[in-house]
Amino acid sequence: MSGDSKFNALLQLMRFDKPIGTLLLLWPTLWALWIAAGGMPDLDLLFIFCLGTLLMRSAGCVVNDLADRHWDGEVNRTSGRPLVTGAVSVQEARLLFLALLIAAFMLVLLTNPLTIKLSFAAVALASTYPFMKRFTHMPQLVLGAAFSWGIPMAFAAQTGELPAALWLIYGGNLLWTVAYDTKYAMVDREDDLVVGIKSSAILFGRHDRLIVGILQLAFLGLMVVAGFAFELGHFYYLGLIAAAGLCVYHQYLIRERDPTACFKAFLHNNWVGAVIFLGVVLDYAS
Repeated sequence: MSGDSKFNALLQLMRFDKPIGTLLLLWPTLWALWIAAGGMPDLDLLFIFCLGTLLMRSAGCVVNDLADRHWDGEVNRTSGRPLVTGAVSVQEARLLFLALLIAAFMLVLLTNPLTIKLSFAAVALASTYPFMKRFTHMPQLVLGAAFSWGIPMAFAAQTGELPAALWLIYGGNLLWTVAYDTKYAMVDREDDLVVGIKSSAILFGRHDRLIVGILQLAFLGLMVVAGFAFELGHFYYLGLIAAAGLCVYHQYLIRERDPTACFKAFLHNNWVGAVIFLGVVLDYAS
């Protein structure tokens, strides 16, 4: 394989061509940075967390494919992944995972001791999530914990403290993650049943839409309470109203449980994170 082909395969392994996952991880981190700072955060921290989010999401994708490499070939959506096709070897993937973790940790070292301590939990969550689908039908809970961990880290980096109210944002984001990743799992449900992979979509069964809706409502409710706790204003709540409208649209998309529509609903959650962030930014700018 040529050097360019190998490089492209490594980028594919990191999902560099699929930025939605990075954005879904980044938006809550940006919410937290802005709220912790009461407006524009320190520019060095903004750079550290943006780049760190990209690195950690990439590392998560690599370890996910390492964990699932024996199953991915039997699932239509994942049968072309580099570890399945042989474009990247297992050893190369392990080395890439280690390199990404080292790069992310070097960025964290530019922050403070509390943030550095929290980063070890981030690595543990990102590394263990891919294996949870072997043991529980709710691996999405572990993914939610991992995708929300940037929130306490952002507060720690910006303020050196962990105010109790941040856990409202953390809990809300965790529930949102479970909701949108269930839509993602609905795409693969039939294949997963054959292969033996566990997921929330399988657990929820015919109640999937209802439970996703309950999770969406709980997410928005916690974000409302967080707004009161941090004394946010009208623009923030307008952002939440827009997010609620998008959640209703997602319910419309998944109404027939069509895999293509469920995948579209999953991808569209990027805009939920974006409108909430826009509300936060406008609130502090006004």
